Amino acid sequence: MSTTPATDPAAGAPPGTMATGTTATRAMATETAVDAMTGAAPADTATGTARGPAAGTSVTGPSLTGATVTGASVTAVARAAVASAAVASAAVKPGAVATGAVQASAGAVAGRRVWLCDLDGTLVDSFPAHEAAFRRAIAELAPAALPGFRYAAHAGASTTEVAARLAGDPETAGRLARRKQELYRELVGQGAVRPFPGARRLLDRLAARGRVAYLVTAGSRASVERVLAGSALGACFRDVLTADDVPVSKPDPRFYGLALRRWRVDPDEAVVLEDSAHGVASAVGAGLATLHVHTAVPAPGAVAVGGLDDLVSLVEVER
Repeated sequence: MSTTPATDPAAGAPPGTMATGTTATRAMATETAVDAMTGAAPADTATGTARGPAAGTSVTGPSLTGATVTGASVTAVARAAVASAAVASAAVKPGAVATGAVQASAGAVAGRRVWLCDLDGTLVDSFPAHEAAFRRAIAELAPAALPGFRYAAHAGASTTEVAARLAGDPETAGRLARRKQELYRELVGQGAVRPFPGARRLLDRLAARGRVAYLVTAGSRASVERVLAGSALGACFRDVLTADDVPVSKPDPRFYGLALRRWRVDPDEAVVLEDSAHGVASAVGAGLATLHVHTAVPAPGAVAVGGLDDLVSLVEVER
């Protein structure tokens, strides 16, 4: 979640790639999975143009653990990160990164005792289920928005924010968000969301090495609890922050800034694990060292990590 990059004027990213920066092979697998969940013809998932971040998205943050984030700088970071999403280098095998990237990853991890982990698309493969749920909800409640919908353009943002971008009025947006969450939770209950290879190994290794892991996700608490229960990852985190606990959504830096304050974490002691441009923009904007997983070319400010098993190896050799 590779082809030679070619600019897609509609999405600001190479055609056929996803906002999480995964390979074209996984992109096709995702489309197939979405088709199976929705009953749509394969062509339906690629129809239309992508929608970028909503105009006027809140990006002006307060003082975050001593570092003031200005509206101009945060806007630049967020826009640059989202615009750079889904870029993957040619002929890169899944899980493989260049030597320089491995060294950069080791440098970002070294000495950092707190791990702030995203969930969807990072630790669990939930992209197909989210897209399928959105497409069914949109077809029912806002059909005019369906031809132009591509979930890749919204990955990392909360369901409430995505619904607000798609719907023409607050009432419809609320109904759309609730219906999407209902459909997504049904898919979770059917086993459609599973951990990525290496997810449990990474979290277990972090615990064995004395690291503390927190979950920082834009998912709703009810959905997140179901995913954690189904994936048996819940016990791996000291605490969980969801979209229900924060008045903003990624890519706003305040999302991670509030996590730092809530848990009294020093930014210099923490590293963030993210998969989407929205998530990277939020973390980088909050001044955090950030690893962009499942990608060969990271969003601005982050370090690329091919897969979770790569991180397991880095944690094992770190002192």
